[in-house]
Amino acid sequence: MSVWEDVVGQESAVAAFTAAARAARQAAQQREAQAAAGLAPEEARDGVARPGAASPAGLAMTHAWLVTGPPGSGRSNAARAFAAALQCTGPVPGCGQCKPCRDVMAGSHPDVVRLATEKLIITMEEVKTLIGEAQRRPWTGRWRVILVEDADRMAERTTNVLLKSIEEPPPQTVWLLCTPSADDVLPTIRSRCRLVTLRIPPADAVAELLVRRDGADPELAARAARASQSHIGLARHLATDAGAWDRRRRLLLAPVSLRSVGDAVLAAASLVEAAESEAKEATAERDAREKAELTRALGLESDGKIPAALRAQIRQLEEDQKRRAKRARTDVLDRAMIDLLSFYRDVLTTQMGSDVERVNLDLSEAVDQAARTTSPEQSLARIAAIEECRSRLRSNAAPLLAVEALMVQLRPQAEGR
Repeated sequence: MSVWEDVVGQESAVAAFTAAARAARQAAQQREAQAAAGLAPEEARDGVARPGAASPAGLAMTHAWLVTGPPGSGRSNAARAFAAALQCTGPVPGCGQCKPCRDVMAGSHPDVVRLATEKLIITMEEVKTLIGEAQRRPWTGRWRVILVEDADRMAERTTNVLLKSIEEPPPQTVWLLCTPSADDVLPTIRSRCRLVTLRIPPADAVAELLVRRDGADPELAARAARASQSHIGLARHLATDAGAWDRRRRLLLAPVSLRSVGDAVLAAASLVEAAESEAKEATAERDAREKAELTRALGLESDGKIPAALRAQIRQLEEDQKRRAKRARTDVLDRAMIDLLSFYRDVLTTQMGSDVERVNLDLSEAVDQAARTTSPEQSLARIAAIEECRSRLRSNAAPLLAVEALMVQLRPQAEGR
């Protein structure tokens, strides 16, 4: 099975990455031949274009890549598959069968360094660690690949620290930065990277992936792909979590049933409480395992007293777990915002007389009711309010306050007041 199997609906991106991996293999073989002959490699014959420089005709490889695409398009999967193709030793780059391919896809290859923050921002310390890793020579592979899955979570000052390493990386280092949009990174970073843009995959391709990879029922997979608007992560959640559909239905019907500010406040509290509960459930097992492993490594009894000299390590783990739980809660709330957007998208398309297929076919009655009793301008205002709430949640605003403000704006009786 090729490493590209899970990169669905991205034929042009896969073609670009595959061509680059072939050029990288040729460049590496040429470099090894030159070293064996005692010759210094020449950049003109390196087969690799330097970041920020014009690429000679026919060259498809560079040392810095910016992989963009809407949420759920599979940016991280595509970047990881490209990293595997670069390390591949099989007959075709990205064969998926050789040990380097398997190791990269499993996250255990020593020359592929991956940063996927579980916090709201990537810290300066994390970036400095990456820069140090980028300076190392490959241990077993031909390339040292630095994969940053959430490059848009870096502050401007942090990004500036990264600039020099991306501009002049060691000859065997490749940077892969993933962001939703090219505008999410500084122009100085963007100009030094080759841009690969992913599109929203077709719903049928997402459904096929869920059936093949996750063993989902074909009918349920098709429904989940449509309801998630081809967001792969959300579709998988709907196709594999038995209670996801019921929670989603309650969420989407809640705003249209609000009759007062008090109702809106209660609905917001319920949504945030549910998000915290889901996030805690998702992280509890991992948290307990990590704490047990740390106490065992420190030679402590699981229920024994912790010596003062070791408390700092336990405290650091607990702080990391709190940050991870906060990120998980934010992700759950953001997923709820995307579901709400899909509902009001259906309302707006109905009001405009569009023949576009609805996302929420199972809520057609509620969509029709909302479309009859409100105007397109009000639907647009609600969509803008949801996007504003998403922005506030990502900017570290208090979740309850942000969601309360949203629910007040979504209530049907808010017009004209």
